[in-house]
Amino acid sequence: MYEDRPPLDPHPLSPYVAWAGHRNRDSILETLKTLLPKNKAHVLEFASGSGMHLHYFAPHFEHLQFHPTDMNEEVFPNIEKLTAESGLGNIRKPRRLDLTQPDTWPDPDEEEFHAIYCINIFQVAPVSIADGMMQCASEVLADDGLLFIYGPFKIDGRFTTPSNEEFDRILRSAGVPEWGLKDTADLNRAAAKHGMKLDKAMDMPANNFALIYRRG
Repeated sequence: MYEDRPPLDPHPLSPYVAWAGHRNRDSILETLKTLLPKNKAHVLEFASGSGMHLHYFAPHFEHLQFHPTDMNEEVFPNIEKLTAESGLGNIRKPRRLDLTQPDTWPDPDEEEFHAIYCINIFQVAPVSIADGMMQCASEVLADDGLLFIYGPFKIDGRFTTPSNEEFDRILRSAGVPEWGLKDTADLNRAAAKHGMKLDKAMDMPANNFALIYRRG
């Protein structure tokens, strides 16, 4: 069903996003199994979109409570529909979270998360959101918590593969200023500003990376 890539469309409910999400979800799941807490804890998802990743992961972590968020409330009915259909009891109601608006972030005095994850967002979002992402993570993560960021990136200004360079060219040809592969160096600078640091960069299938940040 997802062998042929649909036309590029970053809308969270588009066929392209569904194709991309199904393509690598198993490798992400296996990586998360090695990283997410083994005891009861709360996990925050940035940019949940349609909720497809959330509902694929949650059945494998019944001891965890997942908190979906997105800046676009248009996707909330789809997330709630998937939750109702799945019967899962460890997914909270979606809520609005805009990384550029701190007043939409969880209150660290009321909620603490042991893990945050964000999947396939930076190639279609401005790199400036890295600042809000790192600041939010530094405020709401537990001392031993982690921030997991997945997607394709440049490393120190270089493309790691010809296919990633071609993907960047395709994204930029759309004429949307913020589209294109971002550099991990920019994320690391944002992290340092807010007391976070890159703990590990893991190679993933299809020329993607899993970046794990923790408090510095």
